[in-house]
This record gives sequence, C-alpha cells and structure tokens, in this order.
Amino acid sequence: MLSRFSVIERALTLGGLAPLALIGAAPQHQDGRITELLPPGYVHNSVAPQRQVVIPAPTPLVTDIDRLVAGFGGKVGVAVKSIDAGWMVSKNGDVPMPQQSVSKLWVTLTLLDQVDQGRVRLDDPITITRSDLTLFHQPIASLLKNGVYNTTVRELMRRAMTMSDNTANDRLLRHVGGPSAVNAYIARHSLGAIKFGPGERLLQSRTAGLTWRQDYAMGRAFQAARAKLPPNVRQAAFNSYVANPIDGAAAAAIANALTKLRRGELLSPASTAYLIGVMESSRTGHARLRASVPPGWRLAHKTGTGQDLMGRTAGFNDVGILTAPDGRAYSIAVMIGDTSRPTQERQKLMQNVVARVVAYHDSEAPQRVMAQ
Repeated sequence: MLSRFSVIERALTLGGLAPLALIGAAPQHQDGRITELLPPGYVHNSVAPQRQVVIPAPTPLVTDIDRLVAGFGGKVGVAVKSIDAGWMVSKNGDVPMPQQSVSKLWVTLTLLDQVDQGRVRLDDPITITRSDLTLFHQPIASLLKNGVYNTTVRELMRRAMTMSDNTANDRLLRHVGGPSAVNAYIARHSLGAIKFGPGERLLQSRTAGLTWRQDYAMGRAFQAARAKLPPNVRQAAFNSYVANPIDGAAAAAIANALTKLRRGELLSPASTAYLIGVMESSRTGHARLRASVPPGWRLAHKTGTGQDLMGRTAGFNDVGILTAPDGRAYSIAVMIGDTSRPTQERQKLMQNVVARVVAYHDSEAPQRVMAQ
C-alpha cells in the first residue's frame, strides 16, 4: 500500500508537477501575486537547496548529441540539461561562443532582479529619442514621431525579448546601470562562463572593423560604411571577434543558468513566471528550436544572430527551456560560433537537438509510469 506521501507525489507527477514541487508547495505571496500560478514543477529559492545524487546523462542522448555536432562541422557548442533530474549532455559545452542577442536575456534578468528589489517598476516611463537608436533590427524606430517615442520599461523588455529589438535592449541596458551592472548580476549568481559585452552599437561596430558613430543608426548608413572597408580589415575584425568574443558564453553555462531560472533561483516567483511567459511568446526563430517542438510542449527561448561575412555568421544561436506536457523540463543551448554550413542546415541542427530530447523523453515515459 502506498504511503500518503507517495500518493501525493504520484498525483502531482501525473498532473504535470515534478516531485521536487512538493518541497515548499504551500502557496507563497510576492507583491500580491500567488505562486500557485507559476509554471508546473517550479520550486522557489526560499527553500533550502536539497542535496541531490548526481545522475549520469542518458547514454542514448549523449550518443545522439555527439553525432549531431561531430557531423555538422565548424565551431559548435550544444548543452541539454534535465531540470528535474539534474543530468547534462554537453558537446563543446565549455567553449565560449558569440552570444549576440542571446545576451538580451541577461539584461532582462538584471532588470527583473532590480524590480524584485524595488529599485525599478515595470510601468516606469521611458522616452526613446533618435539618440537612442542603434542598428540592424530595431522595429521601435518606426514608432518615433517627431523624434520621440514614450513607452515603459515593461514594453521595452517585451520588445527586446520577443522581437529582439536592439534599441529597446540598449535603452534597458542603460536603465539598469550598463554592462557593469549586468556582469555583476551574472557574477553574483555564479552563472559561470558568460560574459556580457559593451552593448549593441559597440559590439557590432567592433565586429565590422568600424568605430561607432551615431549617424550609423540612420537607415543603412552602417552597412554602407562597412562595405567601404578594405576586405582584409573586415575579415581581421570578424575573425578576432569569433575567436575571442567579448560577449562570449559557453553552452553549458547558459543551460545551467536557464535551469536556475526555471527552478526559481534567480528571481522572485512572480518575476520568474513573468519572464518565462514572455519567452514563451517570442516571435523570433520559428525555424530554429521551435520548429521541432511537438503539440502540447512549450518552449521559452531567446535567439541570437550575428553579422555575415563570406558565408559565415558571427553567432547563430537559440537557447531555451523546453517543457513537456507532463511538466518535466529541459534547458537547451545550441550555439553555432562559426560555420560555413547554409542557414537551413544550421536550423536543422537545432531542430534535430530538440527532436532527440523529445524522443528521449518519450522513450522514458513508460519507465516513469511503471516506477509510480
């Protein structure tokens, strides 16, 4: 006969909650929001960490990921971590890769941490002017009327995370205290091999071999200036960045950070739920990780794409939290630092990683049912 605890544990597991959710399961309140509304399997960081047995990564998934990366070619790092069991599959997961817009995640985490501390409010007003414009993807630029657009912290965060708007992100970056504040957040939470760069304008101009000027933000002025550079200057700058990216991050470190986020170790319960919800509504990268997410599964993710030069891209990435219908979740980071493979093949690599994780999860389902 099952004990009372086992019956509850089995009910929670079948209902989509991992057994870890039993710890601290009583409703908590944060700024008037009830943590019962958090994602399935969520554990708040107010609970003392439990000592866990290290579970080895499943051999079939290790073999699959190794084969995918080895057969791809180029500078690639992949990491998959079970948020519930704690194991990780990593191939070149300790090699820093250019993050590009993946780094918007760290700005948002820093921002929401300041919200939790009461230093910032999501509804604080912010004004965007032409002097705030950056380059490349910045749809917010079209909203400036007479050179001004009045908005809020919440709206800028949504645009940065779901549309990858560079101007929205750089304005938030200044609002939270600049790169030093973001790097301090990363260090304070021991996120490992993750660096935050100098912001979009300086990052992209250095990668191209240019010195930033604000007039580059208008129209295609940046692209025109870049095209006038001698090919050897562009190639030297590009190669230097790819070899030692100033915004470099390792896939394993990102997977661990996403795991901490999902477990509630980085933000308050309300901010954790809010950020994951925003990431699940992202509009970018439909042909990357998301393309292999089956019906009933959820993906909270952030993409990143760098500049192109002679068929190479300085960072082609997608990272996220993949949640199964039963509530079990996996953090995934696919970082392509340098390759000559066509875009469709890069996307296919990401799709294949998700497909292997889903296949592993489904293959384990009968064993989990029997264990219950």
